[in-house]
This record gives sequence, C-alpha cells and structure tokens, in this order.
Amino acid sequence: MAEKRDYYEVLGVSKSATAEEIKKSYRKKALQYHPDKNHGDKAAEEKFKEAAEAYEVLSDENKRARYDQFGHAGMGGAASGGFGGGMSMDDIFSQFGDIFGGHFGGFGGFGGFGSTQRGRRVNRGSDLRVKVKLTLKDILNGVEKKLKVKKYVSCSHCEGNGSENGTSQSTCSTCNGSGSVTRVTNTILGQMQTTSTCPTCNGDGKTITKKCPHCNGEGIVRDDEIITVKIPAGVAEGMQLSMQGKGNAARRGGINGDLLIVVEEEEDPNLIRDENDIIYNLFLTFPMAALGGIVEVPTIEGVAKVKIEPGTQPGKVLRLRNKGLPSVNGYGKGDELVNVNVYVPEKLSDSEKKMVEEMDKSPNFVPTPSAKKSVFNKFKKMFD
Repeated sequence: MAEKRDYYEVLGVSKSATAEEIKKSYRKKALQYHPDKNHGDKAAEEKFKEAAEAYEVLSDENKRARYDQFGHAGMGGAASGGFGGGMSMDDIFSQFGDIFGGHFGGFGGFGGFGSTQRGRRVNRGSDLRVKVKLTLKDILNGVEKKLKVKKYVSCSHCEGNGSENGTSQSTCSTCNGSGSVTRVTNTILGQMQTTSTCPTCNGDGKTITKKCPHCNGEGIVRDDEIITVKIPAGVAEGMQLSMQGKGNAARRGGINGDLLIVVEEEEDPNLIRDENDIIYNLFLTFPMAALGGIVEVPTIEGVAKVKIEPGTQPGKVLRLRNKGLPSVNGYGKGDELVNVNVYVPEKLSDSEKKMVEEMDKSPNFVPTPSAKKSVFNKFKKMFD
C-alpha cells in the first residue's frame, strides 16, 4: 500500500494554518477534483477522497492535535484509509455538505451528485471515549485488547429505521423524500433561492406511521458490544487512538460515531519510562562497586546480566542498547539506562566499624583530584 501523504500537504496549507484557511483550501480542492467535473477519472476521485480524509482530521481540534503529535499512527482508522477508503461518496457529501451551503454537489449545473437526493440529511452517531491500561510489555510489543463497551446500537427489530417491523414508513409529503425544501423569495436584487432541512421529517425524507415499540421510533437501543482493539507498539500515556464507526449508532440509520481509545500506562514497580528510553536505578553494595562483578537488572522482557567494573562510581550510567521501547512511528528503539547508586549502610556492628576505620586510613580511600573534578563537572552540568 502506498505511503499516505501528509494531510497539510494534501490541502496545501502550513501546519500553523487557521481553521478558516483549512476550510477554504479544502473547498478549493473538493471543487477541483469533484466527480461531477471529472467524469470517470479515478485519479481525481482518489484525490477528492484524500482531500476529504485530510479535512476530516484537520478540521477537528482534537484529531488535529493527535495528528500533529503522532502523525498517521495516532489516527487509528483514519490513518489506515478509514475515511477516504472506508466511506462512500454519499458519506463525504453528507458529512461536509454544509461547507457548500446545503447540496454539496450543486455547483451551478454539474450533474449527478447535485440531485435532490443529495440534500437528504444523514444522521451521525456520537463518539465514545474509553480508557485502556497498558503495561510496559504491552507497549513494547503492541497488544490486542477486548473491550466491553456500553453504547447505542441499531435496533434489530426495525433494522434501525424506527418503524414497526421496519415497514411502517411513508415518503414525506413536504419534501417528497428529498429531505430538504427549497424556497424562492423576491428581493430588490431579483429572486433568491435557499435550501434548508425539511421541518417535517428533519431531513430523513420519510415519516414514520407506526413507531417500533422496542426503540420508540429512534432506531437505536442501549446494549453492550465486545470490541477488539489492536494497540500498536510504542504508544504513550494520553495518546488517543480512533476506531471509525465503532462509536454510537446513529438514530434511524446513518453514520456511526467513532470510538476513541485513550492510553493509560500502568506504573512499573522497577522501571521508569523517559520517552522511548527506560531507566533503572541500580543499588550496589560498597564491596561490589569497589571489586566489580556481575549483577542482574530487570528489563521490560525479563532480566539482563550487567558487568560492573572494579571501582565503579555512583552516578555512572550503563547503557543497554535496544532494551527500551520502539517509536510509535517505527523510527528505531530506545535503550535502557542503568543509573548506578552505591548503598551506604545506616547501621554497623562494632566489628564492621573497625573494618571501615581501617579502610579509611588507606590512601586508596581518599578521592583523587581527577575524581573530585569529575564530580564537580557533573554537578555543574546540572545547573548550566
């Protein structure tokens, strides 16, 4: 599959573009590649869908923020072709028709997509937000979670149209099924034509003669649904993933809302995350720091053996390459940083005190000038 283009590049705007600039640019692109102007041109149709996908993300403040932070990986369904590839032309026209004042396709004589059928309003279900807790191991490899979500689903008794047995409907007499009404008024500048949602059927194009008793004519009911969510590797605390069409169902048919999955990281008892790196605070005994040896340190995947050189000083950082977390965008992997501390016992027996006193008399236990300078430089860097 071809790599997806940057959404800002698709619409030809900068990353600092205002909402109005994004809307204006999208309108221009949609007019340029509209199917009515490019009959049978598949390339133009794909560009039309691509522009709609970009606008769907950049026109939404929350989705734009996620995209700016995580790129396509943070968009879930949209990043994998969810909008342009997973929705029909009808969905695009109905969702963004307001940009063109009602009939998306009505561009002064273009055929096909400008028919009155396009004026029918399509309902959209609301979005849902759920939280999912992940361990560092989940984040390391990616994980599949099954979530039980309470949501509005389409009524199975009326197939979502709100009428008893799914058949007690009639064409709206006010709009003749179009979902919109057109009014012509005379002004000093001549006749003015306006199109608005039909007040009788609220844009549905049909009226219900007998409501479904299970959903009271709404076409949706509350129920539980088990949803399988695939979390990619490298996600971070607060990141939101989007699953298109997995939110609340729309009343009397239409487009389902989205399911937003908010990532929460479970605190690890030993390891600390710093972006893609992992930090572990290692405590050595004085003999181990002085004599050296082999110690085991925890990692995300288990334990690793680390060699301690004789004379290892407190504050030394040992780096375990590629033992951290992967980038959510797939660019490399972090390391595990082992921060060395030397534990000084708080209580000593009489015999232990004598041993320490004897060691203290040795010139080897007096810090050398180079050691003092090294410590000084470390502290200096902390305050630079």
